Amino acid sequence: MALVSDEQSLIIRTEHGLTITGTRITIYDVMDHLAAGWTPKLILNWLPLTEEQLNAALSYIDANRTEVEAEYQTVLQATQEMREYWEDKNRERLAQIAKLPPKPGQEEIHAKLQAWKAKLGLSA
Repeated sequence: MALVSDEQSLIIRTEHGLTITGTRITIYDVMDHLAAGWTPKLILNWLPLTEEQLNAALSYIDANRTEVEAEYQTVLQATQEMREYWEDKNRERLAQIAKLPPKPGQEEIHAKLQAWKAKLGLSA
């Protein structure tokens, strides 16, 4: 993959992947927004990028579509795996917390909360 270069390279590879120089924004962030149907103007309003930086990112994506798309899919897969890991870990921890008895002095409020949950059809 060739880097986009004007006066300086605007797209660099960091430990986070292909990144827009001078920012923490990756090409994958831009691709996420494009995949969601955002226009370049909307991306500029949402991400702290200059027009030059966004144009460099879009040009880089177009010039290296196959490689960037493959890398983007790898990033999406890794992100999904991390999300699933933390959802499972949090689910286990929240289940442990739910099993704890109420703190001393909070029994009455705990009973009221459980009654409201039952009334609303939420798990008690």
